[in-house]
Amino acid sequence: MTSRVLIADDHPLFRAALAQALAICLDDVTVLETADLPDTMARLGEDDGIDLLLLDLHMPGNHGLTGLASIRCRFPTVAVVVVSANEDPRVIRRALDHGAAGFIPKSASPQHLTEALTTVLDCREWIPPHLATDVAGMDTDDADLELADRIATLTPQQFRVLELVADGRLNKQIADELDVQERTVKAHMSEILNKLGVRNRTQAGIAFRRLELVDPARMV
Repeated sequence: MTSRVLIADDHPLFRAALAQALAICLDDVTVLETADLPDTMARLGEDDGIDLLLLDLHMPGNHGLTGLASIRCRFPTVAVVVVSANEDPRVIRRALDHGAAGFIPKSASPQHLTEALTTVLDCREWIPPHLATDVAGMDTDDADLELADRIATLTPQQFRVLELVADGRLNKQIADELDVQERTVKAHMSEILNKLGVRNRTQAGIAFRRLELVDPARMV
């Protein structure tokens, strides 16, 4: 049976390395590629046969864990493995808490890439061996885990509304963007506030922004 894997990363050389590792792991694999989050979401929406997504945390359109949370909400049957240059054990712990099936650092050797993909495709969690002890000893942030659980209760449309609220859009602008009536947006907002346990749209936007991470490649 053919496995379908989507590599979502804006670095062609790293996409090529992942594709090569997949060819070693699987006898029959179809590799798809995207370079930004909007194209990734579109591809997932068009192709319900994708088994595994390899997701760069900081590719264009993605902001840390926001893309992961969105994909887990909209496409819960797709296994997601995070790939990132950020090797902070706290980031890895948070990614796993938000539903990632594994975490592959961009510094991984070809051998570790193959090992990681083999492990994940066998439905087991994989994290870098040299960081395993630190990640295992990292306490889960209860507030962050609760946020992950609450976000998971949102419908795909509610999550999209939350994204737009976090971007500062007004209800009318959101209605135009989603091609729905404004009262529908208001109804979604009521549900969002209730599910997130917050009082207003400002607090909802702040909760969403907690998913963002600093891209280490852009740090001075």
